[in-house]
Amino acid sequence: MKRIFLIALILTQLSCTSKRGENVESLETEVTENEVYEFGFPMSEFESEEGQIKRGEFFTNLMTSLGVPQSDIYSLTQASRGIFDLRKIKIGNSYKAFFTKDEDRKLAYLVYEDTKTSFVTFGVHDSIVVKVSERAIESRLKMAAVTINSSLWNDVVRAGYNPLLALRLSDIYAWSIDFFGLRKGDSFVAIYEELYVGDKFVDIGTIHGAYFNHAGREYDAYRFIQDEVAQYWNEKGENLRKAFLKAPLSFSRISSGFSYARRHPVTRVVRPHTGVDYAAPRGTPVMSIGDGVVIQKGYAGGGGNTVRIKHNSTYTTAYLHLHNYAKGLAVGKRVRQGEVIGYVGSTGLSTGPHLDFRVWKNGKPINPLTMEAPPADPIKKSSAESFKETISRVMLQRDSLISVGYIDSLILKLGKR
Repeated sequence: MKRIFLIALILTQLSCTSKRGENVESLETEVTENEVYEFGFPMSEFESEEGQIKRGEFFTNLMTSLGVPQSDIYSLTQASRGIFDLRKIKIGNSYKAFFTKDEDRKLAYLVYEDTKTSFVTFGVHDSIVVKVSERAIESRLKMAAVTINSSLWNDVVRAGYNPLLALRLSDIYAWSIDFFGLRKGDSFVAIYEELYVGDKFVDIGTIHGAYFNHAGREYDAYRFIQDEVAQYWNEKGENLRKAFLKAPLSFSRISSGFSYARRHPVTRVVRPHTGVDYAAPRGTPVMSIGDGVVIQKGYAGGGGNTVRIKHNSTYTTAYLHLHNYAKGLAVGKRVRQGEVIGYVGSTGLSTGPHLDFRVWKNGKPINPLTMEAPPADPIKKSSAESFKETISRVMLQRDSLISVGYIDSLILKLGKR
């Protein structure tokens, strides 16, 4: 009976949307029985014009072009302090100007679209007003099921899902799955939220759980908050975050693997290649796979622009053929896992833009693709029961979505317990 009740509750959630945030504005346009409102202004009293911020256009000259006196512009700039930084007005962002309908036709309000979820109102009608408003964000529970044919990004898009989902999944599984080594037939199911303002998609919200089948092995992931930090864990309570990322850059391909007898593409000499080459466009960001200290930064002969990082007493990594380095990078600097240290290039002995990535364990080169990294701290005993409840809730969400025919039954085998 309890399970039936919970399923009914989740199905009710699926048919509805939840709104986030307090003191939020309603939709830009509202229609009552006798009046139309835009951004809260009655349109019977105003005329409106739309525009976009142009290159070289700043707040002061925009307001001047809209006919606002210099004294009012000065008052608005003063009133904006501590509320909205006028220097952050961006080229291409939209605005809407509301003018009075009297003979003088003066600007009353300017509404600037700051982000997808917020806007700023500048008022000079009855008094000087500067106000930042947040739109009501609706959260919709979704489930995606995708089979890999070419790449995570391409197949997510081909299946009709937002590509941001691919980025979020690659973040979650960055320590577990090498996305350069995905195989045709790999698949995943993800239970997540999509965020909307009205009917306009804004972002991917929380991913509650995911089941990724790679090379015949299932990798499950459940979002859980421990010590006030949200992370992802598998069903055994093992943290998916590990000491090292699986790869130092995103969405590329392996052009050459680890070998002790590779013919060099430039010199044509057969010699060891104790690293992995990732082909990627020039300028692609390169990340440190783990926390560590920069012990080398500079030109290294055939390796071109190189960065070497010592992570601990056991592991050292190197990143070769870089186009240039991240700003502020220097020998002795401590870097964090996932921090950008440089950009893909073709310096040194290279036939084209790529990253030559190398790993040493106790001074001996090892294959980065087969390196096992220790996991972060597991679920604490004090959190075990709460974590089990989280797993049960995600599984129930998944099963409920399946029961209403939400996804193709051919993929339902994934994640079944």
